Amino acid sequence: MEPTAKSRRPKLHFASQPAHVRLHSRKGGSEKESVSLRDLVQTRCHSLSSKFRPAWWLFNAHLQTLYSVLGDFTRIDQVWYDRRLLRLIDGGTLGLDFTPSVASTVPDDAPIIIVQHGLTGGSHEPYVRAILAPACSPVDQGGLGYRAVVVNFRGCSGVPITSAKLYTAAQTDDLRQALMYISNLYPKAPLLGLGFSIGGNVLVRYLAEEGTNSLLSSACILGCPWDLESNNNHLLKNTLGRHLYLRGMGENVMAIMRRHEKAFLNDPATAKAAHTVLRMKRPTLTQFDHLFTCYVGDSAPFPFEDVHQYYTWASSHKVAEQIRVPCLTINAEDDPVIQRVQTSTGQNGFIVSVLTAAGGHLGWFKSKRKRWTTKPVLEWMELFGRDVVYDRIEPSISVDESSYLRNSCWPDLGCRVVTGGGLINGNRPESELFQGL
Repeated sequence: MEPTAKSRRPKLHFASQPAHVRLHSRKGGSEKESVSLRDLVQTRCHSLSSKFRPAWWLFNAHLQTLYSVLGDFTRIDQVWYDRRLLRLIDGGTLGLDFTPSVASTVPDDAPIIIVQHGLTGGSHEPYVRAILAPACSPVDQGGLGYRAVVVNFRGCSGVPITSAKLYTAAQTDDLRQALMYISNLYPKAPLLGLGFSIGGNVLVRYLAEEGTNSLLSSACILGCPWDLESNNNHLLKNTLGRHLYLRGMGENVMAIMRRHEKAFLNDPATAKAAHTVLRMKRPTLTQFDHLFTCYVGDSAPFPFEDVHQYYTWASSHKVAEQIRVPCLTINAEDDPVIQRVQTSTGQNGFIVSVLTAAGGHLGWFKSKRKRWTTKPVLEWMELFGRDVVYDRIEPSISVDESSYLRNSCWPDLGCRVVTGGGLINGNRPESELFQGL
């Protein structure tokens, strides 16, 4: 008899020839052992094969997704951050939220989880804290004892917009500059990527663009949208897609836009598009991207003719084959926001794709407080942070006369810390925005 969604094990997809990774020998010393990524996952990440049983009262994809959006998670998985504001060479600002604080007793060589959040989220998001709370707890309290840094997009989670440039689904240079700063601050620490939804799309594109030069030694990506054009078309064809999800995401983006409208209205390059979109009452995300995002990029291939051309370019499914570090991707088969999922890894042995039968969009709730995804992600992070041997990349970083960190590989990029930031309560949601999207 065919198992129901409530009792089905996830589908794991490996390439026909999985990549091999080196492990520290359990016997100690300098010996290393080479293990196939398939064998490693099957023997060390047991929870990836465990059944996901959704909470009985969250029995379908919409309920899973809406609970992630509307649920109160302020008292669970509590995380506080130490924020540093990073001024970029183009005048923009990123918010890097460290946990535990920079002055903590975590060793300088402890693995660091680098987080890319969802569309309009940030370090406060419950799906972020569900993993960082246990990952960054001390080992003697059952945690991994890791450090984490959430790279908040421009304008998100209280980060100011200081230039007429927003982020996009394929904006990898901001992540590149954040990694420049973090790797310079902790040169001995392994850096592990963690991406959610649109942040996962950015992370896939970064890994693909960098290949063997990636400063991230591995990554885990949840709810990646992969094919933006196909998934947008799917949402446009159904009532809930248009009026619930696309409009909800559109309202979130517009809230950020209105909060920082002066930065865009006062710049000749963005003023016209900003005026147009700000006159709309409740645009969907598709309408916002069509009227604003696809026109306001500051370099090629921007501007695009329309949103469809932009989505086709920004999608990550066609570039994933270029990833050259171990990468775990998890998607839900019933995700109402993402129906087109990349599970065929082709000949890229570095990717392990997992597809659960249920879970909605960034849900995967098996109870009121617990998500199924937390345990497999922690297993992956522990494995690649402690046991896997990686070839350390030594970036060529210097400081210019204006105190910007510069990397010779990326002469047009640079960053420096500016005043602001401080202690951040990560357990307080942004009142203007829907969480979980």
